[in-house]
Amino acid sequence: MIETKDILETINMIENEHLDVRTVTMGISLLDCIDSDIDKACDKVYDKICRYAKDLVKTAEDISKEYGIPIINKRIAVTPISMLASVCQTQKITKFAKTLDAAADTLGVNFIGGYSALVEKGFAAGDYALIESIPEALSITEKVCSSVNIGSTKAGINMDAVKMMGKIVKSSAELTADRQCIGAAKLVVFCNAVQDNPFMAGAFHGVGEADCVINVGVSGPGVVRAALSKAQDCDITGVADLVKKTAFKITRMGQLVAQEASKRLHVPFGIVDLSLAPTPAVGDSVAYILEEMGLEVCGCHGTTAALALLNDAVKKGGVMASSHVGGLSGAFIPVSEDAGMIHAAQTGALDITKLEAMTAVCSVGLDMIVVPGDITPETISAIIADEAAIGMVNTKTTAVRIIPAIGLKAGDELNFGGLLGYGPVMPVRYGDPTKFVTRGGRIPAPLQALKN
Repeated sequence: MIETKDILETINMIENEHLDVRTVTMGISLLDCIDSDIDKACDKVYDKICRYAKDLVKTAEDISKEYGIPIINKRIAVTPISMLASVCQTQKITKFAKTLDAAADTLGVNFIGGYSALVEKGFAAGDYALIESIPEALSITEKVCSSVNIGSTKAGINMDAVKMMGKIVKSSAELTADRQCIGAAKLVVFCNAVQDNPFMAGAFHGVGEADCVINVGVSGPGVVRAALSKAQDCDITGVADLVKKTAFKITRMGQLVAQEASKRLHVPFGIVDLSLAPTPAVGDSVAYILEEMGLEVCGCHGTTAALALLNDAVKKGGVMASSHVGGLSGAFIPVSEDAGMIHAAQTGALDITKLEAMTAVCSVGLDMIVVPGDITPETISAIIADEAAIGMVNTKTTAVRIIPAIGLKAGDELNFGGLLGYGPVMPVRYGDPTKFVTRGGRIPAPLQALKN
């Protein structure tokens, strides 16, 4: 029996505390679309995506209306396109990007991810060509997102790919400088990328997945903060318990939406990603949760410990609420998308060095960080290498989504609008890492990789 107080609590979470389902993402395999003729391959890709996802947006909207649950984004993730490009790499690879964008427009989804390559141990056929095409692909499309996995705990870090990605990130920003450098905001560089991530810009449909699945990402930083605000002076154990209980309630809502979408679309239910994904809206902030725990400002000493507690408690509470938890599942700290992070960065309490330390204990990594437009590709590569090393050694997913603000310097501001928000241009550390980055080769896998 559902009690009245539980119903009222959920209504309050939705109306006043920014509780929502951040995304319903359909993953679609394109392996059966491979063709040596790129035009035929693109036709197959477009037809399959439109056939499988034709009811995705309507179904999500119907569920949202019936249950009163906001579903913010409807998205699609596809097989890494480098695999399709492998048999037609001498042709214009960006045709795949245009095809994905056209399918996304036809279906009315917010984003489509999977213009991706997996090169943690080296470049296979199609990988190099696809990576080289990323800046152009992101500049000529609106809804296409791209990702490249350059390392893993099992394989080590491909430093040739790291060197390459510094240039790709910078070029992606330069080609979209007239649009707030949005190209770089749609590009993620991963270590230990997961196959079932529903969140953009890093989502792709892994080769180990079913032909088609539904993955759901939930979000409720405002709910967790509101719960903690009522906790008053409980000890740290009490804080962790409260976060666990709140995460359970949030994830149950995601499980309901995932199961309902799966049933109505006749597609297998994949996972619920229980990450706390913030927005620029006041109150919907991971940073504010940390400050509610007792920090004066996010970024001060104690921030990493508080974030570790939050991330662990979210996982422990959420895993009991869903039959399949996956994706990234934790706490996101995208600077431009989090009102509290933005404030902390503006006041100087938060810098890239502190963010790097925080990424050792939370989901993903250096996310939506705006840096000066004159940053060198080699410095970008070094930032990627640092973050990948954290992921590799700690057997966790880490990533870099960094935006060189072309024409801007530290202290200026770049405004994307919408969920991507706005962010201050953050300074990078002094020193030139060029010689290290340009050595190439591969950082060997750590000892923890030898578990067989």
